[in-house]
Amino acid sequence: MTRKESREQAFILLFEYSFCGDSANELFETAKEAGVKEHDEYCKAVVEKAIGNVEDIDALITKYSKGWSISRISRVALAALRIAIAEILYIESIPSSVSVNECIEIIKKYASEQDASFANGILGSIIRANGE
Repeated sequence: MTRKESREQAFILLFEYSFCGDSANELFETAKEAGVKEHDEYCKAVVEKAIGNVEDIDALITKYSKGWSISRISRVALAALRIAIAEILYIESIPSSVSVNECIEIIKKYASEQDASFANGILGSIIRANGE
């Protein structure tokens, strides 16, 4: 499985998380019961990092979204942002620019150009704040 495919699987799991709030293990188990093929290690790592740090990640999204609460952000954009921020903050092997580009591609595929622009602004602010 390519990294892009793995990231898209992680996106689907985090999109589901936005509805149910299950733990990473519960999400993987539910997917397995539904007949989804086994998730690779990268998918598992990014989902676990995103869910394990969701409060910190959501606090950053809120901080840089300038007046938007988490509940106003589309679930597609939120799931993609959580992946990108987890990669930027907790997975050193992925360049930030790759995380941003992949996030924007996912959002454009499943949501709107406006959501993509919104996410790009948030991610740019987070990267600048981290000194990258």
